Amino acid sequence: MSRVAELGASKELLINLTLRELRGKYKRSVLGWSWSLVNPLAMMLIFTMVFRVFLKIGVPKASPSGLSNYACFLLCGLLPWNFLGNGMSGSMGGLIGNANLIKKVYFPREILVVANVASWTVSLAIEMAVLCVALMVFGNFVVPWLLPLLFLIALQSLFVVGVGLTLSVTNVYFRDVQHFIGIVLQLWFYATPIVYPISVVPAHAHIFGAELPVLALYRLNPMVRFVDAYRACLYDLRFPSGGDMLYLVAVTAAVLAVGYMVFGRLEPRLAEEL
Repeated sequence: MSRVAELGASKELLINLTLRELRGKYKRSVLGWSWSLVNPLAMMLIFTMVFRVFLKIGVPKASPSGLSNYACFLLCGLLPWNFLGNGMSGSMGGLIGNANLIKKVYFPREILVVANVASWTVSLAIEMAVLCVALMVFGNFVVPWLLPLLFLIALQSLFVVGVGLTLSVTNVYFRDVQHFIGIVLQLWFYATPIVYPISVVPAHAHIFGAELPVLALYRLNPMVRFVDAYRACLYDLRFPSGGDMLYLVAVTAAVLAVGYMVFGRLEPRLAEEL
């Protein structure tokens, strides 16, 4: 709690570091902040061609909104996933990239991770705003669901902060972490219903001679619940299930607590390791 209080007392530093991250994100870029829209649109086109046109992946009809559009279905899961990936990747380099600052002056080191995630939260909010406009063009009146959407963005931001705290400090001690996480993110992406509906996942399957509850194990993945919750608000126009929300709140609290514990344990020797 003392570390949280110390972080709260450094609000001005957190704001300045977040603004620095935002300014430097697309510095010397011709398109600037337009890249925050170009990148997900390019990925949407690629995945739509591969999974919808070539592999014939079907998209479920939204209930109760009645919308059936693969591009909108895809973006409702792709934007939260990009936020997770960018937040994790940025957090891993947050401490190493600010080694000189860490060695010169004392401040709560976790602010570097929080500022990085906060900058990507701003990007996610912009992308979600554009997606909401597109959904309304297709007939989904998402305005009543903006408050649940903001809660989901805040909850996922805390989840990414927890993951980022663990990755940032362990990457200082073990530089292999950044290479390992690249592989993990690829596996995690296809273990999340982003390019396909969750309905294609069987309830049970025989694996190595044993019958496993595949769907139950699959839903332990917190990103499955996050993507389902985002799609419920934006694509289906309904509240996410209470069970999913309770699970996400519990997992986020656990991940955040573990992140702070690991960071607090390894943080005292950061300057020496850097």
